[in-house]
Formats: sequence, structure tokens, C-alpha cells
Amino acid sequence: MAYERLVKKLTKENLWLYILKLLKERSMYGKEIVKEVHRRFGFSPATITVYVALYKMEREGLIRKSKNIKGEGKVYYELTDKGRELFEKGRIFMKKMYKTLFEEEP
Repeated sequence: MAYERLVKKLTKENLWLYILKLLKERSMYGKEIVKEVHRRFGFSPATITVYVALYKMEREGLIRKSKNIKGEGKVYYELTDKGRELFEKGRIFMKKMYKTLFEEEP
């Protein structure tokens, strides 16, 4: 049970971090994000969970809807400067925690 809780905390409960990573690379629409999270990170959040996360992230100013230049009728999301800053802050924190927990001390 402890391991399952760890996996849930580091994946689904921090979905925003994975979404920011994807959007650092390029704009994407919601269902594309769902597929890419599974393909790239190996877990499958529910589609509604991704859309809830996108809504919250947009409200917090981490992402914004971008122009649909392809004319597909899909809503694309892109990273904001605030989103980039928060991703970097999260990356540094995760790296520090990993080092603290798993690297041997001299």
C-alpha cells in the first residue's frame, strides 16, 4: 500500500508538473496531452482529470489557450512565463529531494 500511495502522489497528484513538461516542448490539445502523458511517463490519468488540471492551471496563469492555427476546432494550450518559472522551481525541488533521499553521502 505504501508503494501505491507513493506512485499516486508522484504521478496523478502532481499531474500539473507532467503537463508543464509537455507544454514546454509544444502546444497541445487536451486529448493529445492525455495520450502523451501515458506514452512518455507511463501512467494514464482519466481524461476528465487532465481537463480539470488544465482548467486549474489556466486559472492560475500557468498555461493559456492558444490560437488554433490548424483550423481543427480543437483548443490548444501553451505554457506561460509563469508556468515555465513554476516548472523550473518544481524541477529543482524534485532534483534536490531525489539527491537527498537516494545519493550516498561522502
